[in-house]
Amino acid sequence: MNQTPLSHQAWRWLARELDRWSAAGYRARFWWRDDDASGTTTALERLLALCNDRQTPLALAVIPATRESGRGDSLRDQPLVTVLQHGYTHRNHAAAGQRKLELGGIRANHELANDLAAGRQILSRHFGKRFVTALVPPWNRIDSELIRILPGLGFCGISTMKARRAALPSPGLLQVNTHLDPINWRHDGGFLGVYPAIAILVQHLVARRSGYRDSEEPTGILSHHLVQNEATWRFLDDLLRFLGAHPAVDFVGADSIWKQ
Repeated sequence: MNQTPLSHQAWRWLARELDRWSAAGYRARFWWRDDDASGTTTALERLLALCNDRQTPLALAVIPATRESGRGDSLRDQPLVTVLQHGYTHRNHAAAGQRKLELGGIRANHELANDLAAGRQILSRHFGKRFVTALVPPWNRIDSELIRILPGLGFCGISTMKARRAALPSPGLLQVNTHLDPINWRHDGGFLGVYPAIAILVQHLVARRSGYRDSEEPTGILSHHLVQNEATWRFLDDLLRFLGAHPAVDFVGADSIWKQ
């Protein structure tokens, strides 16, 4: 293992929690989601290289309206990568003064439903079996009424941020969220920091192990390849390396989560 992770006390903190899972005979399941993919970029190629280097399944949330022709062909050589639907255009439809929101806001739900159905067709046609019919709402926000109708639009799952309130927010719709985003969005968009990032992971793991949170929801890691700085890239690399080496950890792909 690379020595960088173990040089920081926070990594030993994470190791101790994972050791507790191992001692109890539990398996700590993790998954990895990356948002905002639309076309071939140097950052995306770096992300795919990291996925292969660490041999970690990656769920790539793709914006249907901006997907680039040919992207699906290149993913044929990426067996660890699956595709999720990231809204439709990733445009803000929130009312003035409200937090950013594509799937809700000032547009009518029937218009948004039509967009989502069109996006689902685009990704299904373009990515084939790589596409898992789970929706990732841009900015991790969605109108509650839209959630209710997602199964009727052909979606089997949804993924937002933080611990889920219910595994099935609508009949036939499995919710599996991410829990750690290592980007500090509230300030400069740089790296959150090792201690805060690891603290979020440990908090979710402790809550799962103790039964305070849903123990069946895998702990989710969220990345944003287009905007990550070097410190965030290094942390993500260290984290995947660290978790991949621990005997209590299993990484699961989106196709396994949503049984496709």
